[in-house]
Amino acid sequence: MIEFGHLTHPGLRRDLNEDTYYGDGELALWLVADGMGGHACGEVASALARETIVREIRRGASLAHAIRIADEEIIRTSRRRNDSLPMGTTVVAARVQGNRYEVAWVGDSRAYLWRDGTLAQLSQDHSVVQEMVAQGNLTAEQARAHPHRNVVTQALGVTDPAHLNVATTHGELRPGMQLLLCSDGLTEEVEDAGIARTLAFDDASAQECVDTLVAAALDGGGSDNITVILVRCH
Repeated sequence: MIEFGHLTHPGLRRDLNEDTYYGDGELALWLVADGMGGHACGEVASALARETIVREIRRGASLAHAIRIADEEIIRTSRRRNDSLPMGTTVVAARVQGNRYEVAWVGDSRAYLWRDGTLAQLSQDHSVVQEMVAQGNLTAEQARAHPHRNVVTQALGVTDPAHLNVATTHGELRPGMQLLLCSDGLTEEVEDAGIARTLAFDDASAQECVDTLVAAALDGGGSDNITVILVRCH
């Protein structure tokens, strides 16, 4: 059985919430999209990503293909609107089929897996600082405070479809495991250790865990929109 909790919050420094999300136990699809505030109409881009991915999954598309179609759709819409800047969004999405999960992402919205009392980050940010970490020029700790930590190298609506890197990973989802999807509004304010402490509460519902995580991000400063989805396998 799958249980999930979900919440989005504009944060404490933004008037507009450009994040969006989707959760459907029957379709077994969950996603978080973070509209890019530095571009025009981030909230339009994230909503378009959500609608397109859900539509394509319902039509039988794979997760990666649905995300590629969303990229094309956002680019087309932006051109029709004659936007001076392309509108963009990150996305992280998960599907569960039987006892298997698949996660796909573009940008720096993240997916984590809680398994056997340990939290592991499934996704790898498509970002300038993550590339520097991968090259050994920056530690993970330095990356957290780097001035360019929010600069993504891939985004739907911004990256040309020919160069779009839809990263994917998959694995087994056993009872007791939890999948966490979030925008960077959570990870900017709450370290992985803090996320792990929250997911360790066996007595709390998935929704209570999500509420706790969003509250922790607000307590940490709430500098960005915050969106969290927690999918729990019983």
